[in-house]
Amino acid sequence: MLHFLRKRGLASLISLIGLVVLVFFLTRLTGDPTDLFLPIDASQEMRDQFREINGLNDPLIVQFGYYIGDLVRFDFGESLRQARPAMDVVLEAFPWTLQLALITMTLVTVSAIVVGSLAAFNVGGPFDRFASFVSLIGASAPDFWMAIVGIVVFAVGFGWLPTSGTGTVWHWVLPVAVLFIRPFGLIVQVVRGSMISALSSAYVKTARAKGVKSRPIIFVHALRNAMLPVITVIGDQAAALLNGAVVIETIFGFPGVGKLMIDSIMARDFNVVLAAIMVTALAIFLMNILIDLAYAALDPRIRH
Repeated sequence: MLHFLRKRGLASLISLIGLVVLVFFLTRLTGDPTDLFLPIDASQEMRDQFREINGLNDPLIVQFGYYIGDLVRFDFGESLRQARPAMDVVLEAFPWTLQLALITMTLVTVSAIVVGSLAAFNVGGPFDRFASFVSLIGASAPDFWMAIVGIVVFAVGFGWLPTSGTGTVWHWVLPVAVLFIRPFGLIVQVVRGSMISALSSAYVKTARAKGVKSRPIIFVHALRNAMLPVITVIGDQAAALLNGAVVIETIFGFPGVGKLMIDSIMARDFNVVLAAIMVTALAIFLMNILIDLAYAALDPRIRH
């Protein structure tokens, strides 16, 4: 197991280095930030001074060398917009995204496992057809469209919910509800398919023949063996949320990493973009380690 985790850690480190190289050069392709941070009538001397202070006069490869050197010392540079360490800016936004992801994925995981398991146990019945129909619609619905419909109906139409911000618990309802729909639809379908296979296996038939009740058969005997593919999908969906839920955070004015990255890209605040990507990549790396541990807990063969 330790050997397996070491291999995953090395692979993640290589991916992280590749990501840093790619994002560094791509952000530089967005243009020169001088025009955004200085007034239109700024003199050439002011422009040269701004570029010199921020290291923009150096060739791109030299800028990259300086950046890697600073990165080794855990120095992510300063935000051009806020004139303070870029990592501080990112660490203020990341807890909002983390809370949003944790709340959404907890609700999704619990409800999708229950609905998918009950649909599999009553396969072909009215509940199974209803759950399959709802999950298919949920998995197909675009997030941005659901967000707009939610704002039009519940914020503008009924006036029940705020459209943006984070001041009260009601501000969280629409972002969480919109982010809930697609993962719920996907995971219900995976749980249903995996549980149908598990419930038709020999050990479940033996349990039924011995008179074991339905609830223990579903949630004790079959669910454990059906969870391996489900964990993979849960991990993918959680990674997507940790990556910022960019569109939803922007639409609802949610102060998370996704909105911060969009704002920083638009302002060509390169250091914040790179720091945000580093933090989210590390969070996804840690989450993948947890998923690997969950695999090992469910399937003893992985531990050996």
